[in-house]
Order: sequence, then C-alpha cells, then structure tokens
Amino acid sequence: MQTVLTNRFGLSHARAFGSTIPGKLTLGLAATVAIALAAHVAFPLPFTPVPFTLQPLAVLGVGLAFGPVGGFLAVLAYLAEGACGLPVFSPTGPGGVAQLFFGPTSGYLLSYPLVAAMAGGLTRVLGRYVSSFASAFFGCATATVVLFLAGAGWFMAFTHLPLRAVWIGAIAPFLPGESIKVLAAAGIYSTLRHSRNKRSA
Repeated sequence: MQTVLTNRFGLSHARAFGSTIPGKLTLGLAATVAIALAAHVAFPLPFTPVPFTLQPLAVLGVGLAFGPVGGFLAVLAYLAEGACGLPVFSPTGPGGVAQLFFGPTSGYLLSYPLVAAMAGGLTRVLGRYVSSFASAFFGCATATVVLFLAGAGWFMAFTHLPLRAVWIGAIAPFLPGESIKVLAAAGIYSTLRHSRNKRSA
C-alpha cells in the first residue's frame, strides 16, 4: 500500500513539474537531445545523398509525447539549434544553415515540425474512437507520407533529377525502414499509455 502511494505521489509531482514553465523547457530540451542523438545514428547509402537515420522515429515520438503544439515547438527548437551551428543534424551533411536550407535533405528537415504536429494531433483525435495503437499507427503513417512528399519534392527540385531517380534516391530505399519506425512508435506509445492508465487506476 505504501509503495502504491509513493508511486502515485511521485507521478503527481512529476506531472506538476511538467506543467510548469521550467518543466516544459526541460522536457523540450530533452526532446531536442533525443532527436539529435537519433540523427547521429546515420547510415549513408552509396547511391543517394539521403542517409538512413533514426531521426524520423524520434520526431514521431516527440509528436506523440508532446501533442501537436508541443511537438511542433520542440522540433522547431531542434531546427533552431541546428541553424545556430550546434551539431544536432546528421553527420553525413555539412551541418548548420547549409544543411537546413541548402542541401538535398532540407525538405525532410523542414517538414519535421509539421510531421510531429500531425502525428500528435491525429493520434489524439483518433484516440477517441479507436485503440491507442491504431490511432498512433494511423497518425504516424499519415505524418510519414507528408515527410516523404516534402523530402522527395525538395530532393527533386534540388537535384533536377527525373521522377524515377527521385523514387530510387529519396523514397523507395526508406519505405521498409520507415514502416518499421511507424510500427515501433505506435507500439511504444500504446504500451506507455496502457502502463500509465494502470498506474492511475
């Protein structure tokens, strides 16, 4: 009984801290660190300047955790850190403003705030009608489609390559990996939601 009360007391304090301005800033900073760490798990591919990274998974996770507004702002802060020259982007690119605005992967980076907002927003709306896993899966899948559209569109404009080459260089090689990331994000979100609901009960 004492353990249960202690756990609930700790959770209530953690939630109270998270609702304060210092708490929100701390959580936002932690989110940018998580995305930066995921960006450094990068595997360059020999046939395209677009690397395979864990960054999209982190962006989806931030959107699911913070919701549409918080996720958008946290990822926007991450991009601002990169624009200021902090080493938060994938090491396969030049870094800084050049990587954010003038590189072949800029479309992916610039779409990340919207991707996080869509993942968090759709998941919360759909969560009223379907299971937490199903809502997160659909929200993350839809957000990933936007990620591909933005990334591939920018890639085409930047490289002036034909559509087939863009498909090979910016979309097709990443579809299996992104599908796994969507499933992973939905599974983690669903598991954490069920765990939190049990603790609150």
